[in-house]
Amino acid sequence: MEFVKGHGTENDFVVLPDLDDQLDLTVARVQALCDRQRGLGADGVLRVVRVDGKWFMDYRNADGSIAEMCGNGLRVFARYLVDAGHQPQGEFVVGTRAGDRTVTTHPDGSVTNDMGPARVTGTSIAAVDGAGIGGFAVDVGNPHLACVTETPVESFDLTVPPGFDPVMFPHGVNVELINVIGDGALRMRVYERGVGETRSCGTGTVASVASWLAGQGRTTGSATVDVLGGQVFVTVEPTTSTLTGPAVLVARGELDKSWWDALV
Repeated sequence: MEFVKGHGTENDFVVLPDLDDQLDLTVARVQALCDRQRGLGADGVLRVVRVDGKWFMDYRNADGSIAEMCGNGLRVFARYLVDAGHQPQGEFVVGTRAGDRTVTTHPDGSVTNDMGPARVTGTSIAAVDGAGIGGFAVDVGNPHLACVTETPVESFDLTVPPGFDPVMFPHGVNVELINVIGDGALRMRVYERGVGETRSCGTGTVASVASWLAGQGRTTGSATVDVLGGQVFVTVEPTTSTLTGPAVLVARGELDKSWWDALV
């Protein structure tokens, strides 16, 4: 069983090609694959499958839960399709649980994703280090609470999950902590739902820019976003958003069948 390991700004994934739609991707198997001691280690799994004649990104969080969308994962997914010869370089469409997304692969290995609209749906408070930090709820196909703060983001303890309003976010939420470091330049840390703190979160960077703009009463703008794993560039408009950043394929190999079959 083939696998490919890749990352987008060090948000890392195991890619599982499943062109015949035969893999039984159980919670236990996802958890084992993503475990950094007993598996390959990753923030999530990207199953590559065809659905209704198009490529579909079946994304699972490291805890085995299903996620609607993953911006960094989408870039890695697109890069895999091109490198494997399944798609020519350039623009094509990938299906996700948040809807179809247009991706554009570039010769330098970077990928631009159409992320769909970043909808600001209200305000709420994240509880971090015993303090409440206000932010905007942003829907990027999955839920975010993006909080701009003057407290340096590197000072926060994200080994503990941030608290949030379970009524507003009944299915959990990704929490972003954001510093404005210049005109059109942000720094972000993120606690991802179902994963913990990650080196990057693609939808989280889009939510961060949307939150920063909303705080200024704006719905259109762009910014670089520095994350622990690198830098991406985000544009936000009233009806859509884009995310551009690197997509790196690190290794490929085969999973041991007895190891896979022992996981149920």
